[in-house]
Amino acid sequence: MATDTPQQAVISGESWTRFCEQLRRSGEQILRAEAPADEQTRAEGFRYLTRLLRIALEMHLEFADPDFPGFITPSHETAKIGADNPDNLYRYARLNGEHEYRVSGQRGSVAYLSFGSQKGGYETDGKMIQTGFIDAGQLQLDAEGNFEIILSQHPPASGNWLPLEPQSNALIVRQTFLDRSSEQPAQLHIERLNGGQAPAPLDAARLQQSLQRVGGFVENTARLFADWAQGYQQHSNQLPAADQALCQAVGGDPNIFYYHSYWALADDEALLIEVDQMPACDFWNLQINNYWMESLDYRYHRICLNKHAAQLAANGSLRMVLSHRDPGLANWLETAGHPHGTLCLRWVGAKQPVQPTTRVVKLNDLKELAV
Repeated sequence: MATDTPQQAVISGESWTRFCEQLRRSGEQILRAEAPADEQTRAEGFRYLTRLLRIALEMHLEFADPDFPGFITPSHETAKIGADNPDNLYRYARLNGEHEYRVSGQRGSVAYLSFGSQKGGYETDGKMIQTGFIDAGQLQLDAEGNFEIILSQHPPASGNWLPLEPQSNALIVRQTFLDRSSEQPAQLHIERLNGGQAPAPLDAARLQQSLQRVGGFVENTARLFADWAQGYQQHSNQLPAADQALCQAVGGDPNIFYYHSYWALADDEALLIEVDQMPACDFWNLQINNYWMESLDYRYHRICLNKHAAQLAANGSLRMVLSHRDPGLANWLETAGHPHGTLCLRWVGAKQPVQPTTRVVKLNDLKELAV
């Protein structure tokens, strides 16, 4: 029988018991009948849940107070969600749409920079609806590249503004690198305007709410992207345009046109992804993921190609090759020991997205394609 108050539930341990039960139930998404049951996919699936838990604890417990916001990095080398972009530095902060905030920083030199306010969340309704958006092309900077953005329901008298709605509860920042070795990320700081001096001590109500949100985030995120991966198997080794409205509803960037799919290759096969004529765009990349839509380990494997790194043919076309072994061709992408997984292509800032084509060929036949 449920305890009446958060105080009783925390003191008795019932809040913790319910939290642990929800984490246990999250494992059902890894064990679902439609998902591959091989050792690697299962092992990565349960590791994925631990990663979601780490993200959720920072997002909804440690940095959850919108009165004293701070940036976290929700996706990185060892924490990944929903085809996380290997070329991105993600930053995230919790908000309260009834308050006003200031983000101050230095632009840096990353190829793409955007700020989006959102409402909803994977922990509740499974969506992250945009309530405001501004990118670097719209930012007013000083001579040294410094800027401030006011986050509020009503525009300031002057300067940069990111709109909020009463239900806004999060800020997502995307910084996209063409070449990490030569570009500097933006330096960012966030603060609530007219806020207090220090947060109140943790109490039972806040802890219980945080545990509920953490458990909901893990379970719902695992379910959401397992559903996506399952659906992508219907067009395996193809790369159709994704449902853009759906991508936006779960927190996608409005400047990005997305393609998602599933891939599966035998040891002697390769997947060719080809674009006859590259669109004019600010940025593009193609990345390879595991079944759970986590980018493969880009620290040690070439699993992503972008506008800077890819080699185009003399006629401006592009061919990328995904295979288990190096075919000796330009634009090779590694499977990193995976027989199957998902993949994602992004056109960023393209006025006319171009549909890529795909085909599976035998590795031995690739010699004929050498440029």
